[in-house]
Amino acid sequence: MQFNSPIQIGLSACLGGDKVRFDKGHKRSNFCMDEFSKHVEFVKFCPEVAIGMPIPRETIRQVRFGDTIKVCRPDGTQDVGPKLTEYGKKIAQTKAKELSGFVFCAKSPSCGMERVKVYNDAGTGATAEGVGAFAAEIMRHNPLLPCEENGRLNDVHLRENFVMRVYVYKSWQELTEQKLSKHKLTEFHAKHKYLLMSHNYEAYRKLGRLLAEVQANTIEQGAGEYILGLMEALRKPASRKAQANTLAHLQGYFKNELSQVEKAEMVEAIDEYRTGLVPLNVPLTLLKHHLRVHPKAYLEQQVYFDPYPHDLKLRFAI
Repeated sequence: MQFNSPIQIGLSACLGGDKVRFDKGHKRSNFCMDEFSKHVEFVKFCPEVAIGMPIPRETIRQVRFGDTIKVCRPDGTQDVGPKLTEYGKKIAQTKAKELSGFVFCAKSPSCGMERVKVYNDAGTGATAEGVGAFAAEIMRHNPLLPCEENGRLNDVHLRENFVMRVYVYKSWQELTEQKLSKHKLTEFHAKHKYLLMSHNYEAYRKLGRLLAEVQANTIEQGAGEYILGLMEALRKPASRKAQANTLAHLQGYFKNELSQVEKAEMVEAIDEYRTGLVPLNVPLTLLKHHLRVHPKAYLEQQVYFDPYPHDLKLRFAI
């Protein structure tokens, strides 16, 4: 998959191996640095260091005081929340616009994407309801940006889903660098047809109708509504049932070329995937073989077959 410029991904600096944590440690992500980094450029951020906090430093946490949540020392002093928020807003409105994704450090009071502990002012209990002060601004100002946490990337389904969304979003970013037209939007939608169908068939139909109604004077509005709907539909990992139905649709393109034995083999591979006996890569590899033997221009342009680099091996485990 070729792009005009490198894919840039925001990354909490400690996940890149930088020793920027309060204890001079790091939380290096092996997936990000050893595998994904072969295909993307990581742009590192440590908001706590960026606002002037030293290394090492005292720990900070989110603490609720009435209706206010401070990011401060456990005793409630030295609230750095406003500085983290200001820095997050600055990056969100400048550098983040150039990013195609972001990986945050889980549970961090500055970088946690969700489920950050919020303590009561007495320090006797906590609820997992917070969002890191820096991460909150990045996500609030960039709602289309694919975001994940390092811990969640250990889940093979969430990992595959995140990487897929990064590549779709990068494709969209490059598309919108040009002057948009209804033809370009329709072509983009057509290329992502089966990828979208594998996640949300109703969203595919709805977005198709949306583009059909776009007029020359409503291109920008229509494009905005389209990409918002697309990224939302792709946010949830595809189910085996939906994937199997998509594979069956694709098999239908070869009904006049395959022998009875080949059709039976394809049906069996899809059914074994549907029931969890084999990973997605098994029926997909068989379909790609038939596509090479019986070329079909429409299918060859489908992002579904190769949504990201094959050597990431993401479909070997889902």
